[in-house]
Amino acid sequence: MSAIDILAKLDGLDVNSLDSLQRVLLVTDGTLTEILEATFLERIQLIKIAQKVIPATSSHAQLDPDKDEVLMERKILLSGAESGNNYAYAESLIAVDRLGSVFRHELVESNIPLGRLWLEHQLETFKELQEVRWQLAGGLSHYFRCPDSSLLLVRTYRVLSASRPIMMITEHFPMAYSQTMSNAASH
Repeated sequence: MSAIDILAKLDGLDVNSLDSLQRVLLVTDGTLTEILEATFLERIQLIKIAQKVIPATSSHAQLDPDKDEVLMERKILLSGAESGNNYAYAESLIAVDRLGSVFRHELVESNIPLGRLWLEHQLETFKELQEVRWQLAGGLSHYFRCPDSSLLLVRTYRVLSASRPIMMITEHFPMAYSQTMSNAASH
């Protein structure tokens, strides 16, 4: 699917009104962390909001769980290490037992973003875009210091490794990063 086809899925939203960075973030199959660092010229840190292990159920069919398999639910922020700006909020569902033991340990115990772990462990992955959409910020507004009525862009994708699904990730980010936010790292 081409970038134009992906952006066309944003029903009711004029994609011409989006910053070029937001369009790139919606369609990229690269790591969000690296794109944000290159854009804002500051290190991106991961802040864990919640992390828990749950039993897999039929509602997790996109991960094709084995009987009695457990999954990790995780909610995180990607934040500027110097500015403190939150650039993305993400929710992940991870089939942790399908990951190598060192990768799994670092995922659970460290604050290293997933994209960096993929690179460090040379995990071959394929990202399968499931959905792009927009939503009201609502309960996520405090992370982005914006009104509840602000719009967020959202993308959901499934991550496969060795042709087996290992993660479902949904990322949220603002419709535009404010001028003050984008200049914060350059001072």
